[in-house]
Amino acid sequence: MPEPGTTALVILLPAAEPVLAAARRVDPALVRPGLPAHVTALYPFLPEGSLDDSVLSAVRSLAADLAPAEVRLAEFVTAPGFAAIPAPEVQGVADAVCARWPEVPPYGGRFGPRPAAHLTVAMGGSEETLERVGREVRPLLPVVDRAETLQLVALTEHGWESRLEAPLGG
Repeated sequence: MPEPGTTALVILLPAAEPVLAAARRVDPALVRPGLPAHVTALYPFLPEGSLDDSVLSAVRSLAADLAPAEVRLAEFVTAPGFAAIPAPEVQGVADAVCARWPEVPPYGGRFGPRPAAHLTVAMGGSEETLERVGREVRPLLPVVDRAETLQLVALTEHGWESRLEAPLGG
């Protein structure tokens, strides 16, 4: 479990909020509090205490250089304790973020240097619980959205909170 002060850069997908709401109806503990529907670009990012003006400026500048992307969320997939929807349309954004901060391996290196871009629907839960989530989510698919914002979030004692929103493409 991450500690307060942990940060992440995420690509917002507001149209996918009903998908997370469906998972919350099955079990609220499956969805991380305070995080909107998103694809993770880089987690963990830099510690919150090191987020000075130069880092925030770098995030804004990088986001401005990246094009917004049309995203089609269509395939609900599961693995033990995890449910997601692939989002390959924003892989380039995630790759660019990771390339900008090569000293920060995505997911601490657990999934290699280039984890597949995806919307996390549920973290944790038994196979049976994730099957219930799937029954709730699949009728909502596909979800089509336009990824337009890179958001910097930080974990607090109250959950995840936004620290910066930077528009893609300026």
